[in-house]
Amino acid sequence: MQKFYGIIWPPRLNIKRGLATTTALLFFLIVAVFVSSFWIDTYKLSISVVNSINKNQEPPSIIIPSNCTTQNYQNQTQNYPIRTIHDLNLSIPRPTCPDYFRWIHEDLKPWKVTGITRDMVERAKPTAHFRLVIVDGKVYLEKYMKSIQTRDVFTIWGILQLLSHYPGRLPDLELMFDCDDQPVVRSRDYERGQPNAAVGPPPLFRYCGDRFTLDIVFPDWSFWGWAEINIKPWEGLLKEIKEGNKKSRWVDREPYAYWKGNPFVAETRQDLLKCNVSDKHDWNARLYVQDWILESQQGFKKSNLASQCTHRYKIYIEGYAWSVSEKHILACDSMTLLVNTRFHDFFTRYLQPVKHYWPIRADDKCKSIKFAVDWGNSHKQKAHEIGKASSDFIQEELKMDYVYDYMFHLLNEYAKLLKFKPMVPENSLAVEISSETMVSMAADGSEKKFMMESLVKSPTTSPCTMPPPYEPKILGDFYRKKLNAIRRVQKWENEYWEIKV
Repeated sequence: MQKFYGIIWPPRLNIKRGLATTTALLFFLIVAVFVSSFWIDTYKLSISVVNSINKNQEPPSIIIPSNCTTQNYQNQTQNYPIRTIHDLNLSIPRPTCPDYFRWIHEDLKPWKVTGITRDMVERAKPTAHFRLVIVDGKVYLEKYMKSIQTRDVFTIWGILQLLSHYPGRLPDLELMFDCDDQPVVRSRDYERGQPNAAVGPPPLFRYCGDRFTLDIVFPDWSFWGWAEINIKPWEGLLKEIKEGNKKSRWVDREPYAYWKGNPFVAETRQDLLKCNVSDKHDWNARLYVQDWILESQQGFKKSNLASQCTHRYKIYIEGYAWSVSEKHILACDSMTLLVNTRFHDFFTRYLQPVKHYWPIRADDKCKSIKFAVDWGNSHKQKAHEIGKASSDFIQEELKMDYVYDYMFHLLNEYAKLLKFKPMVPENSLAVEISSETMVSMAADGSEKKFMMESLVKSPTTSPCTMPPPYEPKILGDFYRKKLNAIRRVQKWENEYWEIKV
């Protein structure tokens, strides 16, 4: 046996054949070294990415420059790592979305069989404030009329931030958005036998709905800030409310029901003011009128939401429709006294009475509030548990990541129903918009400040996993459970007042 560079060769091998064999083996040896080096580097890269994810490290931030020029902004976004993680296909498990995501299926059910045609979308135009189009990851806007204050501005801003949160992940779509309060697409107009039944309901997005309408519910503008009344973007405000909750123990708080707001937007709120403490009655309520004009003149010194968790109980009551204040009230550790509502936003349908809030009669508010507070002060542990359950839900399941996930899944499921190819509007009213252009056009002060505070600076890996729709029986059981809990409280309340009399 002979040795050649450490390789053992068999005897009686002729020289020509030996050289050919040697050359071939050396070639395969070099290839093997190259391939092994490549897989080692790839393995290291995968481990590095996984470690960065496990350590919650985000990709490099993309920040709008202070001079806000289009050229600088585009230069920054050219290096946006859109597919850094997705292309590695690491099969990173994602948590299942909170149960309130299931109502996405319910909201889109009217179009499940027929799909959504262009004619349906166009028929939503009469009350829409704007049409929003996404094509190839770019956003185009066609405005029809001005909304109340900056509702439309911050709603559009929120959708732009969603595209930065999940870049390259949203499909092409077209939608109509109505920024007013009350839903308008009446379900009875599209029931079998009605003239409009054959054409189907128009898909119209807005902030709230009720059981009589088919409007598609979308997160409200205040998640990115309400500039006119100095309500900060949700991500930072939620942390402030959490810190505010820690300033006083529940048992040390004022043993009354607190409400502060504008009573002039609805009769039901004006009726609530009759429950305030007076020389004749003490209904256990402490109610205050919020004068937003005076407050704005005084620099919003008395309207800090993070410092209003000072009572054991807080009242939520609708205004002209659903109210933005609901999430802020539920975020306090205080037990929420929720005056029976007609409207819902995108997450409140999940909440259960006596678990997340205490139901209050709309037609006899004062007696109902009086009983609720007396019951809570006699059952302090249980009342505190109810308050804690709602604040935990808000802190854990309504954090900004989940708001974006809800938007992501809603728009994806909506886009699947479109029976036409979304197109950029050809008329001169449609314009391409971006975060940069919106910041440049924003008014100085709170509007621009809140945009910068809520700006998404880097992408996220992937959204939570969409839960399946409710089966009819399970959804029916859910509603029966909710109704039975309300009736049980009303029974206790009736017995309480019978003894009082």
